[in-house]
Amino acid sequence: MPSCSWLLALILAALTGNTNGAAAAEGTERNCSVFPPYLPITVVNTSIQLQELREQMLPENISAYIIPGTDAHLSEYIAPRDARVAFMTGFTGSAGTAVVTQTKAMLWTDSRYWVQAERQMDCNWELEKDNFISSVAEWLIAEVSPGGWIGFDPFLFSIETQESYNISLESSGRSLKSIPVNLVDQVWKERPHVPSDNLTRLPDRVIQRTWQTKVELIRNQMRDNPYQPTALLLSALDETAWLFNLRGNDIPYNPFFYSYTLLTMDEIWVFLHTDRVTEELREYLNASCVGLLCVQLKSYETVVDELKKYVKQPEAKVWIGTEYTNYALYEIIKQEDKLMTSTYSPVLMTKAVKDETEQRILRDAHVRDAVAVIQLLMWLEKAVPQGKETELTAAEYVNKCRSKQKDSRGPSFETISASGPNAALAHYSPTEESNRRLTVDEMYLVDSGGQYLDGTTDITRTVHWGTPTEMQREAFTRVLKGNIEISRTIFPSGTRGVNMEMLGRRALWEVGLNYGHGTGHGVGNYFGVHEWPVGFQSNNIPFRSGMFTSIEPGYYKENDFGIRIEDVVVIVPAQTKYGNNYLTFDTVSLVPYDRKLIDVSLLSSEQLLWLNKYYETIRRLMTPELDKQGLPEEKEWMLRNTEPFMESQSSASVCSSSLTLVALVIFLFHNIV
Repeated sequence: MPSCSWLLALILAALTGNTNGAAAAEGTERNCSVFPPYLPITVVNTSIQLQELREQMLPENISAYIIPGTDAHLSEYIAPRDARVAFMTGFTGSAGTAVVTQTKAMLWTDSRYWVQAERQMDCNWELEKDNFISSVAEWLIAEVSPGGWIGFDPFLFSIETQESYNISLESSGRSLKSIPVNLVDQVWKERPHVPSDNLTRLPDRVIQRTWQTKVELIRNQMRDNPYQPTALLLSALDETAWLFNLRGNDIPYNPFFYSYTLLTMDEIWVFLHTDRVTEELREYLNASCVGLLCVQLKSYETVVDELKKYVKQPEAKVWIGTEYTNYALYEIIKQEDKLMTSTYSPVLMTKAVKDETEQRILRDAHVRDAVAVIQLLMWLEKAVPQGKETELTAAEYVNKCRSKQKDSRGPSFETISASGPNAALAHYSPTEESNRRLTVDEMYLVDSGGQYLDGTTDITRTVHWGTPTEMQREAFTRVLKGNIEISRTIFPSGTRGVNMEMLGRRALWEVGLNYGHGTGHGVGNYFGVHEWPVGFQSNNIPFRSGMFTSIEPGYYKENDFGIRIEDVVVIVPAQTKYGNNYLTFDTVSLVPYDRKLIDVSLLSSEQLLWLNKYYETIRRLMTPELDKQGLPEEKEWMLRNTEPFMESQSSASVCSSSLTLVALVIFLFHNIV
């Protein structure tokens, strides 16, 4: 087939000894334009799975097959068994859509992952440098003949995704075909199984609201809703876990488990892998009775059949959150008189605002987490000049430090440990093939986090152990200015993050710089490190007191360096002169920034004041914790790196009238002389 011509060329070159093209093109990214093509060792050969998938497509009479990068719960982070895009393409980024026809294979992804895709995909695949449905649809219209069918798995499409494709394709004479049996799974012979570990419940010491209290809280919202839903369908994995104070380990770094919940006014149905529920948990969930607060455990695979039965009831009306309900379940209940929708379910909306206990323990988790990050930075400061440490050893070290902290449950995501040009990839994580040695000549970015029984953490620091360039210092300081400007902002309750997001970019925009990722995301209590629906994106909900979010502006210079400064903050009431309903951010991450990279002359007096107050907070909270853990050297490092900056260093704090006065004095002095 045409898509395998590169492979034939490589074999021919090997037989004839003609490998000059590959040698000339050698690098970290593939080069399919030379003969033979150059493929780095990070590439995965996908010829067999493509051939087998195309054979599966033939009896379905489809011209193309769409492979989304998500699971049946529309999760951002997915289990290995749901990594279908990675299996088919070799690309392991967290955002991407693959499309296969009988002659072509395409991957769409955003700017965070373009370099990674070129490092991981073989020449069977072409890369489209965006991830918009409109772009995929335009390509399909060009490749599929009028009247052709395009297959998809309805469990992997959101309602909005299906509607967007349908509108674009039907108007052009092409049609979607729903195929409930996933075709990739049919050719994935070694697809991982669901983990067999038992589910667990949170200990009482980290819980303020019992699951019974939460159920009644959500039922009250159902009763108060004017559309009078009779049931609520929960599809996002964190919804069932939050509602019942349960945790699992089906998804790496995320304590979730495969589940759905159908909550009515007098029944509770939870669909999960029942063999993983211990007798203790069954008793905890009142699973042996039938009643208002008795949880009926049903097999995960029966959700479709049970939902169909429920919807057939005459008065049934099911409330769904459209962001996380897949199209397969929506198809069952989409009749207007059976369906009630909101963007997010009442569970996600309620979970977004932490209760008093959740706020307190999440703050506590960040104190202990800061100890681990301080230990990492102090160790690197000593070890890197010796020339033996790498991106991988640094990632291993911070994970080890976190594992020693109280209530540690492992990392909250794969550590981004990136030096020099690797740091220019916003979501890079080191592998044996890409691993770089850390040196005093390059900037280093470490984005890491921990899972603890009482909270989830996420923090990024960028450092330089040698002499940074002026451009690096300026870029870092402008990123810091953006972080500070958002952090110190006072705003009316109900303000959306998207409306203040530009504050994180303004200092960069002033000199023509920018970054290509979001400015912040919600953070959970021993949950997902990216917790929807809080954050700074257009589809996030308005800020309210008690929400936690990250603030993480950055800058990335391709093939050179990357900068990101990320802190987690909690939204708290602000004291203002006149108004009462105003909010601001309180930073709960407690690790100082690299002083060497801060150009104080670029900071305003207000920004410098905020920075010094933040450092006072670090000292106040970290000193007793480091003393308690018996870490005098780390305490000395923390105190040295949180010394206050002098305002006289800040030329940006000098107002225009002061500059005019200085100029006048100099003018008079020169004239007198």
